[in-house]
Amino acid sequence: MKLGFIGTGQITKAVVTGIINSNIKISKIFISERNKKISRILKFKSKKIKIIKYNQDIIDKSDWVFLAVTPVVGNKILEQLKFNKRKLIISFISTINLTQLKKITGLKTNIVRAIPLPPIALCKGPVPIYPPNKKVKKFFDKLGSTVEINNEKLSLNFWTTSAMMAPFYEILYFLSDWLVKKGIKKQNAQKYISSLFLALSEDAFKHKKNLKKLVKESQTPGGLNEQAVKDLRKAGFYRLLEKTSNKIIKRLNKSQSN
Repeated sequence: MKLGFIGTGQITKAVVTGIINSNIKISKIFISERNKKISRILKFKSKKIKIIKYNQDIIDKSDWVFLAVTPVVGNKILEQLKFNKRKLIISFISTINLTQLKKITGLKTNIVRAIPLPPIALCKGPVPIYPPNKKVKKFFDKLGSTVEINNEKLSLNFWTTSAMMAPFYEILYFLSDWLVKKGIKKQNAQKYISSLFLALSEDAFKHKKNLKKLVKESQTPGGLNEQAVKDLRKAGFYRLLEKTSNKIIKRLNKSQSN
């Protein structure tokens, strides 16, 4: 199987890295040279990876074509490209819906939208896809855990929560920086905070604990965790998460209706 990636940003870098680290059988991976730094990094990861200058050549040479460009770039370049029905198209573009993709590509079938995130480079993390597709599910199950969605409108909820990646990293950065300001070495601070949140996430996932119950169990009367969660609730920290999520899904709904 030959794979082609139009767009060479961080998500393409993560997905291609994951593919190379997995047991997925591929003969070639064609990537665009749009981001020369990332494309060169990827090229040295495997002899199967080849940099292609023109996007149309990537499409023509590939069995599966991954659309990994920003919405602005996608609207600008995709209509200039030619797709045929033998290709399977997998789009990572957040604000171009399935109907719009069909119109842009001229294809009625063989189009799947997917939401991979950077941990896919480690073959970890969920990958929501719409519509359900057995081949695509099997593919992403080797790179993480596929979540099939039957309703495109519902899939926007997953796009919304995926936007919490940067805020999550900001929390890690802020807390590690707080430790640095208190005299902890930067390397030790980052290692501690990253390890702490990794362990907490793995505990919640591995034991499949009810998250609301987990919040309660992690507190003791008059304890530090009780104080922290009460203070953050009082400050409106968690309400802001909901407010931000609502604003993001509103933006997504607006873009899908255009």
